[in-house]
Amino acid sequence: MSPIPTGRLFGDDLVLTRTFRAPIADVWASLTESERTARWFGPWQGDAAPGSTIKVQMVQEEGKPWVEMTIDACEPPRRLAISAGGEDGGWHLDLVLAEHAGVTELRFTQHLTGTEGIGEVGPGWEYYLDALVASRDDQPAPNFDDYYPAMKEHFEAQR
Repeated sequence: MSPIPTGRLFGDDLVLTRTFRAPIADVWASLTESERTARWFGPWQGDAAPGSTIKVQMVQEEGKPWVEMTIDACEPPRRLAISAGGEDGGWHLDLVLAEHAGVTELRFTQHLTGTEGIGEVGPGWEYYLDALVASRDDQPAPNFDDYYPAMKEHFEAQR
């Protein structure tokens, strides 16, 4: 498989989109219900409310670590904003859904603190979002080796 990179940099925002032939509420559930996020990203535990911190298990990462994430905004079924700390400035993610005629678009944005490392970050999110698509279609997860380093140049060229 040779997936095609779709992500684009707009300043320090990395933006990727995916489209689903499904109602917005169903796609929202894939982004917010632990048993469904477990299929493509990892399960989570905790009180899912704005301002709360939850723990998310990164099942695709080595060692399957648990990471604390803060829910910055939750506006069902349209917007989820989460952040996670880190030495590199952390992650600041904004997931926005819009439905038109039974088709729902996900606009995934990572607000970056700089574009260093975009050659690694971009392929990673392409992989995870394609894993979301595969999970919704009851298909096997994609292979990360098809994304990195093959997509690295696409993202670095946008810096």
